[in-house]
Amino acid sequence: MELILSSSPAELTLDPACQPELTLRFNLTKLTLDPARQPELTLSPRLAELTPDSTCHPEMTLGPGPAGLTLDPEQQPEETPTPKLAELTLEPVHCRPELLDACADLINEQWPRSRASRLHSLGQSSDAFPLCLMLLSPGHTPQAVPTVVGHARLSRVLDQPHSLLVETVVVARALRGRGFGRRLMESLEVFARARGFRKLHLTTHDKLHFYAHLGYRLSMPVQGLAFTSRRLPAALLSTFSRAPPLRPPCKAPSLPVQAAPRGPKAPPLPPPPPPLPEPLTTSPLPSAASPSESPLGTQYHDLKGCPIFWMEKDI
Repeated sequence: MELILSSSPAELTLDPACQPELTLRFNLTKLTLDPARQPELTLSPRLAELTPDSTCHPEMTLGPGPAGLTLDPEQQPEETPTPKLAELTLEPVHCRPELLDACADLINEQWPRSRASRLHSLGQSSDAFPLCLMLLSPGHTPQAVPTVVGHARLSRVLDQPHSLLVETVVVARALRGRGFGRRLMESLEVFARARGFRKLHLTTHDKLHFYAHLGYRLSMPVQGLAFTSRRLPAALLSTFSRAPPLRPPCKAPSLPVQAAPRGPKAPPLPPPPPPLPEPLTTSPLPSAASPSESPLGTQYHDLKGCPIFWMEKDI
């Protein structure tokens, strides 16, 4: 027997003597039970069909007992559990190419950019630096793909063979403020120290206090190397990064002075202008505070003119 309800009725009352088990199909949008008036079943007008068929596997089952609603666990959406800090691992991007797309999406969520350009940048990661690292949370099963929780990029520093520049530090928005940023930075220190590096440099616009809590201090700017090669010594690379030496201005070749032809006598020249007034003595303008003097001010700015803080930490 099939029972069809139109959209106008709002209530369906069942006889307490015969209460068949009801199977509600997938188009059930709202089910309200009134404990004081059992077994009255109140359905929203959008419910279109009820089928008293107990043989099929229901998505939602209402039993004949007291008010109770049983949901099929197979039909419930799976909730993504919060990653555990102790289970996170740090792995290079070039060692997990299947996670390139997820890593690009994570970075572009913070700094929008062409997807092709972002994937190309991540594809340049190598053990010879620059090196892109991902903070990963393992999957629920051995076959599940890990979740990309964070990302950071490490580059060599010019004229400082034992230093690295940390760039593009980002953590998933839903996980910020829970210790994942600290775990990412601490993992970077362990990674760099295991490879013989002793200092990390970075820049920040608005996370000065966060990095200060991690032990970073204000410092002078450094130059990161976009690429490194064993065939190019550091001395050669440094010549391209420094300004050329100042040269004395070239003197124009002296030409023989020719006597001007005699002509009518020129009019006399006007008298010279009066001397300029003495400049007023004013106090010198205060110089910009150096990073070591004022932790809240900086004399460095990025290409957009925004203040930027250079920081470093011995590891």
